[in-house]
Amino acid sequence: MRKFSDLIISPVNNLPKKSNHVLKNRFKIIKSNDERMLAFGWASVSMRVDGEIIEDWQQDIVEPEELENAAYNFVELYREGGEMHEKGGAAILIESVVFTEEKMKAMGIPIGTLPIGWWIGFKVLDKGVWNKVKDGTYSMFSIEGEAERVETEGEIG
Repeated sequence: MRKFSDLIISPVNNLPKKSNHVLKNRFKIIKSNDERMLAFGWASVSMRVDGEIIEDWQQDIVEPEELENAAYNFVELYREGGEMHEKGGAAILIESVVFTEEKMKAMGIPIGTLPIGWWIGFKVLDKGVWNKVKDGTYSMFSIEGEAERVETEGEIG
């Protein structure tokens, strides 16, 4: 079984000199519901609204098809959210959709309205973690994983 982190690739010219592992990627929490302790946002975005493939903070790329497969694997096998990659059981996944061009077309969402990416929602179970979400200490989601970097030829996109 492949993990989300197994799907991360890096462009040839941006390979790090010493590191061959990716640790995490972060995306801002867009919406939250204080009373229900719910937080929503992008887990990962592969392609901007304008069609540009995104390189993350580690200069890694997750292609749209691979992101979709990784999201399905996460939902099927894990669904748990942790705190800072240290403490598990802090949250449980309650919403997940990977917006692809095909799905947006089926939903009547015009192409170019949303990025190609994975939208998630978590119910936070730990009140201490929720307080950190509310006060802005935890303002984004972070995908954790390790992966072997794979060189690519030319530009992705």
